[in-house]
Amino acid sequence: MSILPAHRPGLVPDLNTLWHALALAHAGLGSSTGTHLLAVEDSIDNGRYVVRAEIPGVDPDKDVEVSVEDRQLTIKAQRSEQHQNNGRSEFTYGSFSRSVSLPQGADADSIEATCSKGILTVSVPIPEPEAAGKKFQGKTAD
Repeated sequence: MSILPAHRPGLVPDLNTLWHALALAHAGLGSSTGTHLLAVEDSIDNGRYVVRAEIPGVDPDKDVEVSVEDRQLTIKAQRSEQHQNNGRSEFTYGSFSRSVSLPQGADADSIEATCSKGILTVSVPIPEPEAAGKKFQGKTAD
């Protein structure tokens, strides 16, 4: 027997939903705009800055926009509501958006975007980091 109270769907919001709502409120967005936060992950791989965003149920050819302005990469997506008369839905519909800052020197003119299995991958070339410095071996003076 569990000592934890039973979870009643619909009464307590998912922590991810609360976290996203707080992030949107902090960014000046919110439920009044109907915009939801996209879940993303980023990395630097083989001289490219790579951002992956979850966009399940979104048609990337019709409902996704990737743009860059002032070194801000923005991904916008739209998922239309499917009306269902019986049952419940925990899916989120409407507009989704996320902006990330591009690394210094990123080549915004060479962005590539692909989508597979509900994951949008945006890749931007970045310059190789310069050498941290040169080491010199000292010589002894006689």
